[in-house]
Amino acid sequence: MYSGYNNDNGADTYATAVGGQLKYELAKYKGFNAAVAFTMTHDLDFASGDKNEGERNDELSGIKGSYMEVTEAYIDYEFQGLNLRAGRQLLDTPLADSDDIRVVPNRFEAYIASYIINGISLTVGYLSQWQGVDAGLDRDDSWVRTGKDGVSFGGIKFSNGYVEANAWYYNISNVSTTDIANGADANGNGAIYIDTTGSYTFSDDLEVHAGVQYLKESELDNSNVEANIYGVMAGVVVNSLGFNIAYNKSAKESGKHSFSGYGGGTLFTNMDAMILDEITEDRDAQAVVAGFVYEISDFNLLYTYGDFKGNTDSTGAKAHITEQNIGVEYSSNDNLTVGATYVIDTNKKDPISTNFNDKNFRVLVSYNF
Repeated sequence: MYSGYNNDNGADTYATAVGGQLKYELAKYKGFNAAVAFTMTHDLDFASGDKNEGERNDELSGIKGSYMEVTEAYIDYEFQGLNLRAGRQLLDTPLADSDDIRVVPNRFEAYIASYIINGISLTVGYLSQWQGVDAGLDRDDSWVRTGKDGVSFGGIKFSNGYVEANAWYYNISNVSTTDIANGADANGNGAIYIDTTGSYTFSDDLEVHAGVQYLKESELDNSNVEANIYGVMAGVVVNSLGFNIAYNKSAKESGKHSFSGYGGGTLFTNMDAMILDEITEDRDAQAVVAGFVYEISDFNLLYTYGDFKGNTDSTGAKAHITEQNIGVEYSSNDNLTVGATYVIDTNKKDPISTNFNDKNFRVLVSYNF
């Protein structure tokens, strides 16, 4: 992957890295099996910015330019609809997910129990640590605590092929990665997440889909996290052209802000760089995101535009950030993917800020075997 940033008001950074994952999984024996996976990435110095001059983009391999970790190591047991898994593993839940957008995805040290029956999936779990692009790649200890007391959660999911519904609860003991790294005392929030999405295919050439979501966060101790966020989305696919539009609204909680979890988050309006969390503190905030994807032969073309606005906070400041995502992906089979993404962020209320006044261009070549 190559990833370079051009900042309108700050330093430009870039890096090119080669990396990958090697995983070995045992066959099942009486319902038991185990697996281990190594993830590594290493910057190519000749195609990356100078680390000593602050020109190196550290989101691929960290500021050291090299990263290697045992990212999965788990024991698994499966019996009929029951599944138990303990250890370092991949997770994709609403507020804890892999966020697979760079070379090193997020992984979690977790203890998970799930049971599936008649289209209903029940899950309970506990997260103690995580690692990956969102947790930071530059610590001596790559694994970071998910709060002093960890994160406990439970969820129920229903799916019948047309409709999918989710309801989840999280007890998060600490929500600041910086505080966790500094050994802060436990504080956090309780989070309830609910969504319903559905799709219907009228013919081979026409499909529609829609969804609603709600995230409620309540402060525990002194986390300053409290939120009520609503969302709706709709889309239509006609032949090879798909169009989507989404909206999220966050109600003001005085002196508080929202938290989208450990990873990329689950809001319908989340984009490549910008999410609603960035502007929810002490104000009403809303986002509208619309875009299209077009499939032609082995190529997918994507364009998405997002408009994020925050009303006046207690200091009188407003927020207005726009983002454009432009992408093209080529995949001739399940093994090889080549893609390029161009992200344009504009901070309309603070044009001289180094935050969200930049452009990011990335190229990825990925091969699975």
